[in-house]
Amino acid sequence: MASKKLRRVGVSQDLCDRLSRQQIVTCQDFLCFSPLELMKMTGLSEPRVHELLCLVSRACAPQMQTAYEMKSKRSADASTAFLSTSLPALDEALHGGVASGSLTEITGPPGCGKTQFCIMMSVLATLPTSMGGLEGAVAYIDTESAFSAERLVEIAESRFPSYFNSEEKLLLTSSKVHLYRELTCEEVLQRLESLEEEIIAKGVKLVIIDSVASVVRKEFDTQLHGNLKERNKFLAREAALLKYLAEEFSIPVILTNQITTHLSGALPSQADLVSPADDVSLSEGASGSSCVTAALGNTWSHSVNTRLILQSLDSERRQLLIAKSPLAPFVSFAYTIKEEGLALQGSQ
Repeated sequence: MASKKLRRVGVSQDLCDRLSRQQIVTCQDFLCFSPLELMKMTGLSEPRVHELLCLVSRACAPQMQTAYEMKSKRSADASTAFLSTSLPALDEALHGGVASGSLTEITGPPGCGKTQFCIMMSVLATLPTSMGGLEGAVAYIDTESAFSAERLVEIAESRFPSYFNSEEKLLLTSSKVHLYRELTCEEVLQRLESLEEEIIAKGVKLVIIDSVASVVRKEFDTQLHGNLKERNKFLAREAALLKYLAEEFSIPVILTNQITTHLSGALPSQADLVSPADDVSLSEGASGSSCVTAALGNTWSHSVNTRLILQSLDSERRQLLIAKSPLAPFVSFAYTIKEEGLALQGSQ
């Protein structure tokens, strides 16, 4: 990946320091210069610069691997291949929980529990592996100022009362959740580009963005000429960075997304309310004049590996759906939101 830091690809610390003084920090920065320019900046010989260019280029290029190598690596990392949701029926359907090395999107209307789910997963990631956790820190990018530290503590105490039986454990868990409030697209990208070092330094095992759509919809009015193209470029860059972080460090990445309304000629039947397609439609209203879908369009929809939809069926009933997954079937669960976070009805 071009955003990888030079010090992580085998370039000596002394040379990294010299290059950083000229704002050359990443592989992309380095590869933007010609061999002659690099010779002048580093004082190195042409053969040595050529060696460095080959080294940095190889680090940026995706490495070929066989299916057997992929399977072997996954088997070796089996203990951290999934982050349990602590909802047994959902974990079973997802073959273990939220998958590491991939992007999981939580989509739904306001008030359905997307942020509650993210806070709950933050607690779970800090738990010991013996309890289904990842025993690590969390990088939580909050674009809606919706995160609540009080709610984090409440979920921890209520969901795992026997473990969080002391102030010390609550403080340890809350200190492992690193909150970043980024309110513009540029801030989000800058944070993602710098997150590689944060993951290494702080032992981050889970990345959360709540929400992806918030900053995008504020800054890109797709009715204006050229904005749709610029929005898609931003989303493609954001998805590439997130996929790189997920795959490079074998960690789960959880994103929340909003919904958008589209005109529809006829009311979909109950069977058509949701489908395993990438762009899942949900009903809205009794007139059949519109339907709602996950925001950000098909291009973004294809970027996420797993999509969970949270929705309210009426004033009392809520439903969680696995709408897209490389492993799980298309299935739904009734859920409620309690002090301990999300709870599936009938199983918890």
